[in-house]
Amino acid sequence: MSTAVSQAPKVSAGKAVFTILGAISFCHFLNDMMQSLIPAIYPLLKASYHLDFGQIGLITLTSQLTASLLQPVVGLYTDRRPLPYSLAAGMGFTLGGLALLSMAPTFAVILVAVALVGMGSAVFHPESSRVARMASGGQHGLAQSLFQVGGNAGSALGPLLAAFIVLPNGQHSIAWFSGAAILAMILLANVGSWTRGHHLAAAKSRAQTGRRRPLLSRRRVAACLAILAALIFSKYFYLVSLISYYSFYLMGKFHLSAQEAQIYLFAFLGAVAAGTIIGGPIGDRFGRKYVIWCSILGVLPFTLALPHANLFWTGVLSVVIGLILASAFSAILVYAQELVPGNVGAVSGLFFGFAFGMGGVGAALLGELADRTSLGFVYQVCAFLPAIGLLAAFLPNLDKLRAAE
Repeated sequence: MSTAVSQAPKVSAGKAVFTILGAISFCHFLNDMMQSLIPAIYPLLKASYHLDFGQIGLITLTSQLTASLLQPVVGLYTDRRPLPYSLAAGMGFTLGGLALLSMAPTFAVILVAVALVGMGSAVFHPESSRVARMASGGQHGLAQSLFQVGGNAGSALGPLLAAFIVLPNGQHSIAWFSGAAILAMILLANVGSWTRGHHLAAAKSRAQTGRRRPLLSRRRVAACLAILAALIFSKYFYLVSLISYYSFYLMGKFHLSAQEAQIYLFAFLGAVAAGTIIGGPIGDRFGRKYVIWCSILGVLPFTLALPHANLFWTGVLSVVIGLILASAFSAILVYAQELVPGNVGAVSGLFFGFAFGMGGVGAALLGELADRTSLGFVYQVCAFLPAIGLLAAFLPNLDKLRAAE
């Protein structure tokens, strides 16, 4: 009888749940595909506007900080007063940013354009993460992985589209991707209608999470959140070193063309997408602490080897690094949501925002370091960042605590 009861929600709600998860994941794909066009066209912008690496880092900083500062505010507000149609409205900022970027006459206008794209991301991520959890049917890690993998797949495809569409046709061809933003707006309007039509189910879910007491004291929750923030710092500082400068590194060290370098970047980002979909279900089954531990610290031997590898092994190592390192974020996000039950949007906005902020700050700092030294030296320094994963040893096992309670 217990088996039948446990399976009943999946049977009754499975189709609706995975329809919404699929729609949110696909919109995440479109959103991050458009966002990833920005770093993918850095070689074009650098040549057209005569930028140095510091200015390249400033572009990333503007985009990421815009998103990071707004996301926790958006998430906190939508926890209290959900705005389902804000998803479609937020995508309008991305649409405007792309249109402006395609015809930007100066470096200052480029910064305004990427800020608009960052604002669109700030609205999209916390609310869509909340919708994904609402539609999860209790499989929170799987739902977040499905949501995240859409974004990572889009991030992987962006450089490839930039290599074969934007780089050959020029900056103005970025405007062609406005159709993707319009499609996302249409789909997100339908998702908004679904969430609006399921107020009763959402209220029931919030009531259930609200009745759950935090498993830890406030002091321990704060300590765990600090550890998770340190792990996010490690992960995203390293990731941004590859996302922003990997193409330049390959072009400088191995004399690849811009298009050839984008293919290597596509392979790395594809591995990131694959790692994301793996991490969530494994965390649901075996515990999120173990996924966090293995993902951050486990990548250390490969990051240490990368700066000393030839072209073939550089490609292989970057794929392995992306696969392992990417499995952590879904586990970290769901772990944080379980630390502070009933605040899904605020926690999601905080961690997405912090991740983007660390990516932006990392891009700016690493760009300045590259200008003063070399990209090879940057990767030698960043290789030690995964050692911060040792802090995961201090995270409590929430599954065991919940079972004991």
